[in-house]
Amino acid sequence: MALNLLKMCVGIDHVSELERLQAARLAEARRQGREPRLVHRTRHTPRRAAEILAGGSLYWIIKRFVRVRQPIVGIERIVDADGVRRCELVLSPQNIRTEPQPRRPHQGWRYLEAADSPADLEGDDP
Repeated sequence: MALNLLKMCVGIDHVSELERLQAARLAEARRQGREPRLVHRTRHTPRRAAEILAGGSLYWIIKRFVRVRQPIVGIERIVDADGVRRCELVLSPQNIRTEPQPRRPHQGWRYLEAADSPADLEGDDP
């Protein structure tokens, strides 16, 4: 069974706002001639990366509720411009809305077992 990650989506009020921001980032990468891909950079690499890459997603908490998930298609270790080791979670551009699930704020990411993950919504978010 795949393992997921849970992360606060700081500064975003609605799923549509996240979608617009990510679309703009992809468009900017295309304009600059770079590979259009979505990444979320973190300080630490998940120790359970193999489980995450077996079909896991990043579940975004927006305004105290899990509302959307994005499949994680890669986990890459990098060294940033300051020489600090980081991790990039490579995300699918597909945003899959979920049933709202209340969550308390936290820093960083947390593991989210598949059994504890909210179900996907059939249609659009209300």
